[in-house]
Amino acid sequence: MRHWTQLGSAPIPGSDQSLTLFKSKDDFHIKLGNNELMSTRKHGSEDALGTLPCKKLKKTDNARVLIGGLGMGFTLNAVLQSVGAAARVTVAELIPEVVEWNRGPLGEFNDYPVNDPRCDVQVIDVCHLLRTQQSTYDVIALDVDNGPEGLTHSNNNWLYSDAGIRAAHLALRPGGVLGYWSASDDNAFRSRLRHCGLNAEQIRVFAHGNKGTRHTIWLATS
Repeated sequence: MRHWTQLGSAPIPGSDQSLTLFKSKDDFHIKLGNNELMSTRKHGSEDALGTLPCKKLKKTDNARVLIGGLGMGFTLNAVLQSVGAAARVTVAELIPEVVEWNRGPLGEFNDYPVNDPRCDVQVIDVCHLLRTQQSTYDVIALDVDNGPEGLTHSNNNWLYSDAGIRAAHLALRPGGVLGYWSASDDNAFRSRLRHCGLNAEQIRVFAHGNKGTRHTIWLATS
């Protein structure tokens, strides 16, 4: 039986739930109740959320990127490896403890990307940035929940609504790319992206290696 040590707990603003950080023998895990949300062992789809949208850009030297949800920092690390020295990456993370975990024990798994000078980590709801920014970002990569079916915070549902999709679209520069992470497929959400005037591509990505659990990445462009 695996032995897990609890390292920290973080209340989710606006809810009665908390995230919990655990350490096992070789890895770290973040759980919501009994549900494991992410681990340092299985992050293939988080990497893909960072790399796939950037690959669609014509130029990445000075790209402006917004990441919604820091998680364990793997998407951020993948973005930083995909863009140039003049790029700027904003990370919107709602839970301050998650930022501190990335500055601490989680950072050793991906070379502490939160300390990269191109990175600006803000403790803020990404919805606020999407509502207030226009023609600002070349890539917006959103991984703030389990996907269109919200698990951690009901307010996240706005991100996947017509209003949220349109706000994200307006926050993009011409030629920009929206990326969404989800634990599973959702044909209704892909249809919603298209209803909002976007070309939507649905990609299935292994969580770890080349077998087992797969997650979904949507890439949406004008």
